[in-house]
Amino acid sequence: MQKDTRLFVASVISVATTSFGFIVRAFLVSEWGVEFNLTDTQIGALQGAGLFPFALSIILFSLVIDKIGYGRAMGFAWVGHVVSAVITMTATSYTQLYVGTLLFALANGAVEAVVNPVTATLYPKSKTHHLNILHAGWPGGLVLGGVLAIALGGIDWQWKIGLFLLPALIYGALMLGCKFPVQERVAAGVSYRDMLKEFGWAGCLIVSYFAALAINEVALGIFHTSLGTAATWAITLVPTVVFALTIRSFGRPVFVLLLLVMVLLATTELGTDSWVVALMTPVLANISVNAGSWLLIYTSAIMFVLRFFAGPIVHRISPLGLLAGGAILATGGLFWLSHAGAVGTTIFLAATLYGIGKSFFWPTTLGVVSEQFPKGGALTLSAMGGMGMIAVGALGGPMLGVIQDKYFDQALAAQNPALHASVAGEPQSKNGLSYRPLDKQKIAALPEAQRAEVEQVRNTNNQATLSKMAVLPAIMAVCYIGLILFYRTKGGYKAVEIGTPAAKA
Repeated sequence: MQKDTRLFVASVISVATTSFGFIVRAFLVSEWGVEFNLTDTQIGALQGAGLFPFALSIILFSLVIDKIGYGRAMGFAWVGHVVSAVITMTATSYTQLYVGTLLFALANGAVEAVVNPVTATLYPKSKTHHLNILHAGWPGGLVLGGVLAIALGGIDWQWKIGLFLLPALIYGALMLGCKFPVQERVAAGVSYRDMLKEFGWAGCLIVSYFAALAINEVALGIFHTSLGTAATWAITLVPTVVFALTIRSFGRPVFVLLLLVMVLLATTELGTDSWVVALMTPVLANISVNAGSWLLIYTSAIMFVLRFFAGPIVHRISPLGLLAGGAILATGGLFWLSHAGAVGTTIFLAATLYGIGKSFFWPTTLGVVSEQFPKGGALTLSAMGGMGMIAVGALGGPMLGVIQDKYFDQALAAQNPALHASVAGEPQSKNGLSYRPLDKQKIAALPEAQRAEVEQVRNTNNQATLSKMAVLPAIMAVCYIGLILFYRTKGGYKAVEIGTPAAKA
């Protein structure tokens, strides 16, 4: 195997490692919820911890990775994966689960800080196509990890967590001795300052704000205290002002727009994937105890196959056309899924539509960034991926948990006030929503008839949550269509090469 091919294969497997751990955690959140008596808000915070620290590490590494080297960054990722597994497998509390999950996400960020710019550099004439193949590793890991987790059945959850060490060992061994390429920005002699200008103070403002939300989530998860408004705005504005005064560039407007759209994209894809097992398992309980898990595996298998065919599709309709079409399909799929009831065939047809729609979102967006803003180097690529993870981890994933707690509380209180009063906890408020979380252990101790009534309300509430998610890809579709029209005024979408004039986008 040629060294470049070996490096690319190792990169694909490293991405699969990140999703391997992601899906195992997604399968275990309900079990952890009962064992550790977690609220849906705490579960949402755990899922967020598996995502947003990714953004902190990918963005920080992107600022220095051309100096420290890609090999050292991958070494950090590998050690982080191993340590996170040990901490999680020995966890006896919510805090330990949180710390182990956070370390896992930091390692994942280091992986993507390396593999995205490396792939774009190895394949400069087919960036979108090969970035889609690279990110086929994500659904590939979801499928393989999910099938193994189900096959292991009732084995202790600690052993299931250790599963993602298998692909980690493989990518670590394959990368030994590989020589990483010089990133195209560096090779072309584009200065570090010019890279920062592509990102701009507007990019810094958006990323800093979500970084502040992420740090606040860490403070809540580990220390059970909030940063406060003043600290949040200080973290947001201080680096932005410094950036604006030193770099004096707003950033590329289309790049800034794509950063904002990435919030919706990541919540649509990863936010939904984080919750789909917990949301749909009770609804599909009449089919199989693992039906919710198989639903996630099924949509991931669709993504895995389709990402290998992004190149020919992009050649026909352009990356933006692919993104717009996917957003429209994902909107229809999520809306249909929320109204499918408990009919298995209808649910899987709706999931097929959703799976096809979301298949190209993430890697094709990275392809657009790489093709339109090559002077941004590792920073613009990593910032885009990091923005997705930080948004869904600090806002999207936890917000979905809060929405479920809020409307579950509201629905049960409306249907049976006395029953609600017997299982409701102390009032809480988060993300502007106030609610009383319902105690899972109290629900489990209810007489069978009352427990069945609570679970029926929960199932209906869970499925309805997906209809609220359908708004996000609908907004994305409008944005992508707007960009298509914009580029038509510039003569059409064309990949930019360093050294050639770029459209003022």
